[in-house]
Amino acid sequence: MDRAAKLLAEARNNPSGMAFRDFEQLMELKGWRYKRQKGSHRLWCSPAGYRLPVQPRGNKAKDYQVRQFLKQLEKESGA
Repeated sequence: MDRAAKLLAEARNNPSGMAFRDFEQLMELKGWRYKRQKGSHRLWCSPAGYRLPVQPRGNKAKDYQVRQFLKQLEKESGA
């Protein structure tokens, strides 16, 4: 199991417990591009152009943003 698969499994199993650093790494490994940052808001774009602003809650990713990412990832991959 490669790093992307492990992070994807973690995101699906426990979106509220995912570290923000791991969340950003997962987005990058799945082809998403970091566009810019303003304050704590970081803008990521999917390969299809979907924009997802994310910001950490402490050192964790916000669970609803992880779920939004997963939903868009499934939509774009056709799974």
